[in-house]
Amino acid sequence: QDKGTKMTEFWLISAPGEKTCQQTWEKLHAATTKHNNLSTNSKFNIPDLKVGTLDVLVGLSDELAKLDAFVESVVKKVAQYMADVLEDSKDKVQENLLANGGLLEQQWQAEHKFCCSSLDTVPFLFIFKGVNQIDNDLKARASAYNNLKGNLQNLERKNAGSLLTRSLADIVKKEDFVLDSEYLVTLLVIVPKLNYNDWVKQYETLAEMVVPRSSNVLFEDQDSYLCNVTLFRKAVDDFKHKAREYKFMVRDFQYNEEEMKADKEEMNRLSTDKKKQFGPLVRWLKVNFSEAFIAWIHVKALRVFVESVLRYGLPVNFQAMLLQPNKKTMKKLREVLYELYKHLDSSAAAIIDATMDIPGLNLSQQEYYPYVYYKIDCNLLEFK
Repeated sequence: QDKGTKMTEFWLISAPGEKTCQQTWEKLHAATTKHNNLSTNSKFNIPDLKVGTLDVLVGLSDELAKLDAFVESVVKKVAQYMADVLEDSKDKVQENLLANGGLLEQQWQAEHKFCCSSLDTVPFLFIFKGVNQIDNDLKARASAYNNLKGNLQNLERKNAGSLLTRSLADIVKKEDFVLDSEYLVTLLVIVPKLNYNDWVKQYETLAEMVVPRSSNVLFEDQDSYLCNVTLFRKAVDDFKHKAREYKFMVRDFQYNEEEMKADKEEMNRLSTDKKKQFGPLVRWLKVNFSEAFIAWIHVKALRVFVESVLRYGLPVNFQAMLLQPNKKTMKKLREVLYELYKHLDSSAAAIIDATMDIPGLNLSQQEYYPYVYYKIDCNLLEFK
């Protein structure tokens, strides 16, 4: 299929059975394929459920609308978090989640765990509890992983910033310092590259008691050198003050091997932990995305069933169909569907008492068409 024209949006629609439901399907298929394949279609067979009273149906219609919104939000959260976790391979996310449009029918047909024989026993609570559990687990797992990721990023930042702030654990060595001397101390100074010649000329005279030729360049970044210099302890304040006038910044730093070792170990530990958690987390996201997605398609199917009975009346006689519109011809597809089904409006009006507030027919809440219509938007990622 040409990726450019295929939508990640599907339309789940239903129309009343003609002489047979097969005829309804053939009529739709012929109408959408004779104009340059306006959509890719497949039947979406919903088992016949025993129908309760009209009141029950109206109540269910409301419940299902709420459940649909909730389940969709969880599906999208899991998908978006998958994108966050996969970081650099965001392009793999969509394929990880939805191999192709066929997945919708497969998931619906292969999964009967929510199926029931009567609408009164529709397992709303079962679906809600399952998806709510996924939502709660996601929060807990995301929080733990994000915490780890955040701590690691902070450490990485410490190892990468400017010489004034970054960790020096990987840069300085024991031999760069005079340690354990009662009188002498080694300072670290950040010298802008532009002022380096001044440093070489001046550092020995910035204060009394600077050890001659005690300065070396230990490290450089784009703008500055990190230099050491050794002097008598009592001259430190004087030296710092004078150095500032020349834009030489003395960095507050005590050489402490234990601390630096601990920093490195912490970084390695976090990095290993993140790698360890990554695989199981991605697997969990895949499995639970699939679970939530199946529940979502199930809710859509139940909505189509309830709405079709409310609109087309009893006995139950309708064909549900899944359309994947072509991007460039969506407007034309709407026109073709309207021509095909506009006659339904008068019969729908006759079935439904106009004073009844049926959610599907509340025009302010959703688009209204003469046929039952629900959109399944499988573009699950907000790419930032």
